[in-house]
Amino acid sequence: MGNIIAIVGRPNVGKSTLFNRLTESSRAIVKEISGVTRDRLYGRGEWNGIPFSVIDTGGYVHGSDDIFEGEIRKQVQIAIEEANIILFVVDATTGIVDLDETVAKLLRKAKKKVMVIANKVDNTERVGLSSEFWSFGLGEVFDLSAANGSGTGEILDEAVKHFDKEDPTIAEEEGLPRIAVVGKPNVGKSSFINALTGEERNIVTNISGTTRDSINTRFKAFGFDFIMIDTAGIRKKAKVTEDIEYYSVLRSVRTIENSDVCIFMMDATEGIQKQDLTIYYMIEKNHKGVVVLVNKWDLVEKDTMTANEYEKNLREQLAPYNDVPIIFTSTITKQRLHKALEKAMEVYEHRTMKISTSELNDVLLPIVDSNPPPSVKGKYVKIKYIQQLPTHAPAFAFFCNLPQYIPDSYKRFLENRLRQLYNFEGVPVRIYFRKK
Repeated sequence: MGNIIAIVGRPNVGKSTLFNRLTESSRAIVKEISGVTRDRLYGRGEWNGIPFSVIDTGGYVHGSDDIFEGEIRKQVQIAIEEANIILFVVDATTGIVDLDETVAKLLRKAKKKVMVIANKVDNTERVGLSSEFWSFGLGEVFDLSAANGSGTGEILDEAVKHFDKEDPTIAEEEGLPRIAVVGKPNVGKSSFINALTGEERNIVTNISGTTRDSINTRFKAFGFDFIMIDTAGIRKKAKVTEDIEYYSVLRSVRTIENSDVCIFMMDATEGIQKQDLTIYYMIEKNHKGVVVLVNKWDLVEKDTMTANEYEKNLREQLAPYNDVPIIFTSTITKQRLHKALEKAMEVYEHRTMKISTSELNDVLLPIVDSNPPPSVKGKYVKIKYIQQLPTHAPAFAFFCNLPQYIPDSYKRFLENRLRQLYNFEGVPVRIYFRKK
């Protein structure tokens, strides 16, 4: 097990604010209402040269009939099992309430290092309010103001005493492929990840918008090893009414930007809609690899030709960028889930493929010579040589005498030739013309 801190406590005591402090980020959504954080959220931190992971959890609620709160309890318990050190956050301004006692009882059974964090000690008048929390019998109590950061250093000083100097899990995860699962709300993204991992790592309900943060899961099984990211569903701007949901959508967009390959999920029963295409072209715009996953295929009435006809129509709607793998699946029946992962890793390999300059020129220059760019105003364009650019996604520079006269149609011709010669399925290819 690596160096892992889990932050737990009842709703609205400042857990996400502390998470943002420890990770020096603003990844966790912070709002003065309970229930904002639902799934576990993972981040990285470092103190005195010692790296660690931080898990933010939803507010622990016991005995509630609310569908989300029951699922949140499961997520908290999973986080406690994963962590080395647990930061039990309480509110110094309210003192001990029944729900704090419930959480403390759960932590006594955990047999883990627990640090009680009395938050909202924002001024000198509140110093000393935390003394009653010693009655939990969980160990030392630390005063904290997550809002302004005071007390954070003392907490981390104590925490890192129990950590290894180097966290092996962080070193292992650096450089791993990052696969994001994206799509509209309620197309089955969290169900997809839960079906693959065999555990309820992400909260799943029939209510769209259940997932609010982007959630990282390391998947290391069946020969695969990568970081999988479940994202909040991306809605039309006009339908984003809560500011919480606005930040969720923003994080989903950032997740696309920070991923290598996106598994783009759509609902087979609805077909591809305008908002699906918006997300799809957002992936292309960011030059990410993509695998199209048509989920809920088990709900579609079909015959022997249904899949072929559906795929043909779908590719027409995805044009012009339609050289992508399309897989029909169901998270309920678990049909073709592993094929989706295989394709995602293939697309990752296509995206990271490097072709030597000598090979490119040996293969492509004869094609260019036999099919040169059309002349413009009596001027002939001569392409001298070709080079792959040192970018994360495939990009090629064609050096020529008059790059300004090359039409878009010739650019598409070269891209098609590249795709015929090399397997760039699922990956946007960029072509630039530069003056030689």
